[in-house]
Amino acid sequence: MAVKRKPVLEIVRLFKEFDGNPVLKDVSLSINNREVVVILGPSGCGKSTLLRCINGLETIQAGEIRLDGTLISAKDSDWRLIRQKIGMVFQSYELFPHMTVLENVLLGPIQVQKRDRKEAKRDAMALLERVALQDKSRAFPRQLSGGQKQRAAIVRALMMNPEIMLFDEITAALDPEMVREVLDVMLELAKSGMTMLIVTHEMQFASAVADRVVFIDGGEIVEENEPKQFFSQPKTERASRFLNIFSFDNALKLGDS
Repeated sequence: MAVKRKPVLEIVRLFKEFDGNPVLKDVSLSINNREVVVILGPSGCGKSTLLRCINGLETIQAGEIRLDGTLISAKDSDWRLIRQKIGMVFQSYELFPHMTVLENVLLGPIQVQKRDRKEAKRDAMALLERVALQDKSRAFPRQLSGGQKQRAAIVRALMMNPEIMLFDEITAALDPEMVREVLDVMLELAKSGMTMLIVTHEMQFASAVADRVVFIDGGEIVEENEPKQFFSQPKTERASRFLNIFSFDNALKLGDS
């Protein structure tokens, strides 16, 4: 008998608008412990806004967001504490340019969590080794490739020991040869049991890493399914058109190469 996994994150009828224009409409979604959920959809459909609402970077007009059953979308929520449990990695790295890689990844654990520096440094070096950056611990961000910066950003988030990780198009700004090294790190995280919510346009990666695919269009969840079924037999005409367009764009890229 399959063991029912405990929900870590619950989103209930979330509504978000900008200047009176709805961006997310009645979105409900639950993420279970150790589950990897990939969010797909066209540009501007609300994918990134959803992640920013989950992490408190955007306010919501209606609905609820719960972490481990606790309401975190209330006006008086302590996001300083909540963000220690919800790690987020952005497309733009957000590393401090005047700090080394090691200083960047130690900042949160030491300044926010008040962890012992020696212990935190030991954990940081172990994580940097895990993503093949141990020899870059004293380098500054300007000395790193895009892929290395993104791997450092992942380590920085992991250093807070989050319960769930949010990834927002983290390979979108990378050259093609750097994408694989970042996706390999995320695949390894998935295998280790990290709970993850991932926004991406990398379809092959989504198929390989996801336990579940959520397709959003126009601020609404149009379809949810296991990756094999979603990519081979989408239930909705809108998802089918999206996948056909993606396949056509990939064929054009192959023709140009």
